[in-house]
Amino acid sequence: MAEVTIQVGDRPHTVYCQEGGEARVRMLGQMLDQRWSAALRASGGHNGERALLFVALMLADALEEAERRPPAGAAVSEAALARIAERLEGLADALDEEGYP
Repeated sequence: MAEVTIQVGDRPHTVYCQEGGEARVRMLGQMLDQRWSAALRASGGHNGERALLFVALMLADALEEAERRPPAGAAVSEAALARIAERLEGLADALDEEGYP
C-alpha cells in the first residue's frame, strides 16, 4: 500500500491507496480542496466535518448532473428519437390506409 497526504482546506490528511494510485488520490484530493472554501462558507464556518459534508454534497450534485447528460457520442436525444418513431408510425399508418403492402 502507498501512503499519500492530501491537503483539504488547512488540514493534511494521510490516506492509503494501491501502489501506483498516488497521482489519482492526489487529483481527487485537489477536487475536494477546490470546493473547500465554498463548502466552509455554506456550513456557516462550522467545524470541518460539516464542511466536508457540503463538499460531498457538491460532488454528488456534479455527479448526478453528469449522469443525466447524454453520452458524448450520442447524436440524437431520446426525445428526438421518440418524435422520429411517432412520424414513422404515422407514415406506416398512412401507407396501410392507402393499401400499400
